[in-house]
Amino acid sequence: MPRLLGLGDNTIDTYVDLGQQYPGGNCVNVAVLAHRLGAEAAYLGCIGNDEAGDMLRAALDAENIESSHCRNIAAPNARAFIRHNNGDRQFVRSEPGCRAEWGIFTPDDLAHIASFDLVHSSFFAGLEPHRTALRRHIRNWSFDFSEKWTAEILADWVPCLDAVFLSYPAGSETECSALAYVCAGLGARSVVITRGPRGAFALRDGETATIQPAQAQVVDTLGAGDAFIAAYLLADFAQQPLLSALTQAAVAAADACERFGAFGHGRPWDDLQTREVS
Repeated sequence: MPRLLGLGDNTIDTYVDLGQQYPGGNCVNVAVLAHRLGAEAAYLGCIGNDEAGDMLRAALDAENIESSHCRNIAAPNARAFIRHNNGDRQFVRSEPGCRAEWGIFTPDDLAHIASFDLVHSSFFAGLEPHRTALRRHIRNWSFDFSEKWTAEILADWVPCLDAVFLSYPAGSETECSALAYVCAGLGARSVVITRGPRGAFALRDGETATIQPAQAQVVDTLGAGDAFIAAYLLADFAQQPLLSALTQAAVAAADACERFGAFGHGRPWDDLQTREVS
């Protein structure tokens, strides 16, 4: 199993309709879920000094995720506010907090990053000013654009990346194929496009494959995409066939849909706070 680093965003996912809050964020989730699948994992990000930041640190410690290089920022932590409709998440709003207050990456930081086989980041990480310098110290860099991609963003980012994840639920298979080949032309070795209930399309080293979602008793879709990414990255690192990697990813995503929060560790979110958000 590889050593994987989540380099980027974290948040506290606040379920205002349920009165619960959970640690999360794409890069945290991928690190934790990869660790649960057997990888050695760590997280490097910006964590606030408030109750939300304390909650995130406690969850990382409980999951045995190394976090010694995190930035501890004297500011509020990032927080997202979410409602549900038949298990599907609906984002109300988010507070970015201190999630992109990176400062400088020291030689010690860069040596730490270079020690990992895989580094995973996301669109919400705020790493744009640092990507060229970081690229020199990263062996294999994966990146989740979610639905926040444009042609200009892809042209800026993809030449720095090895594996690319995008969400395109409205895209036809033809449109997803065209998008994947654009990313491959920009330098990505592996491109995975998730399509919500229509499954996923992937292009890796010139080979394409599609997969339908695995069956699940859905209670919460939050974190499903991150579980998909974690499982795919580990299968890809193990040089498993493309369809096998996608199948394992789909199963991991389905499993994530059957629990609240990306990886648990929920705490109550009190009624007064809920009313203020509502």
